[in-house]
Amino acid sequence: MTTDSDSSTHFGTRVVHSGKIADTAFNSVMPPLYPSSTFAFDRLGENKGFDYTRSGNPTRKALEDCLANLEGGVDAVCTGTGMSAVTGILHLLQPGDHVIAGHDIYGGTYRLMHDVFAKLGINFSFVEMVNPENVRKTLTPATRMVWIETPSNPMLKLADIAAITAIAKTRDAITVVDNTFLSPVFQQPLSLGVDIVMHSTTKYINGHSDVVGGVIISRTAELAERIRYMTNALGLTESPWDAWLVLRGVRTLPHRMRAHATGAQQLAEYLSTHPQVVAVHYPGLPSHPQYALAQQQMTGYGGVVTFEVDTDKAGLDRLFGALKLYSLAESLGGVESLIESPWYMSHMSMSETARTCAGIHTGTIRVSVGIEDPADLIEDLNNGLRAMLASFATGQQ
Repeated sequence: MTTDSDSSTHFGTRVVHSGKIADTAFNSVMPPLYPSSTFAFDRLGENKGFDYTRSGNPTRKALEDCLANLEGGVDAVCTGTGMSAVTGILHLLQPGDHVIAGHDIYGGTYRLMHDVFAKLGINFSFVEMVNPENVRKTLTPATRMVWIETPSNPMLKLADIAAITAIAKTRDAITVVDNTFLSPVFQQPLSLGVDIVMHSTTKYINGHSDVVGGVIISRTAELAERIRYMTNALGLTESPWDAWLVLRGVRTLPHRMRAHATGAQQLAEYLSTHPQVVAVHYPGLPSHPQYALAQQQMTGYGGVVTFEVDTDKAGLDRLFGALKLYSLAESLGGVESLIESPWYMSHMSMSETARTCAGIHTGTIRVSVGIEDPADLIEDLNNGLRAMLASFATGQQ
């Protein structure tokens, strides 16, 4: 039904040609959309490969084949949201199992682990993963999974994927990398020995802020079978329409990622010299504590920049209110630039103690740099910082 581009071809070619549907009826160039919820059998036990869309759909399979190809996995399952991908992976565990995760992961992932799965008997340890030895020290005989988010959200700390994977293998623990922030364009964890890669395809994979989705990509056939069974049983799979939209978006992924990274680099360099900015977090800056690691395991630095200012909520409102090109909104990875406060927005699901432990403060600002001209983005943000400074001068803070 679908065709895969030869793995020997370059990434930019595979991103266009992988997972195409062979339309023998009309020879359509673009993959057709199959919205059917069910598929007829030729006779008992025989069909054309699909029976019910929750279990499998030609449009979704085209996307799954494409993403598995791009990440170098044996199989992929596309889910309704990024969080449903996390849910499917965590259902590989049993009560009494132990999971090690980063202490500064996405707030929604933290909430699902800490508030939901912990009540089901899964034990979690949230550790600082900048030092792989913290993972080694936290291993127990019950450790069954190590959850890696690199760069972390929102502080953009890096975890040494190869080192942590090697540590996890001493306990035969499954390693999972949330690769949402970099996409397979800039980071390929399966090549470093990781077992499972996941994405919120809502973000860069789709890239247009018009659909939500997730994907789970497996390194081995055994894991792929377990994941496919679990996501089907739980009803987590993505709708054909959403899969079609994501497949359309992924075709331009390398070009968008380069534009995101170019703009983010310029914005980070500008912010690092701004007198109102206390700190800038971006792996592409030589001042980043793990700049050398970024060059080892990444081929690009991504489109997210996090910086810190010394202000309160009123000052943030002044800053955000003065912006014309940035939308004050959660999420990231779209062609348009977004800006948000992790303390008050994306990471509110974490306790204040957990947010502080992760390095998030009231003055922390996360920017998803779009594909607009970087000069315009810099000028607009500079106007916002001026407005924030004016609030000090006028006593409106």
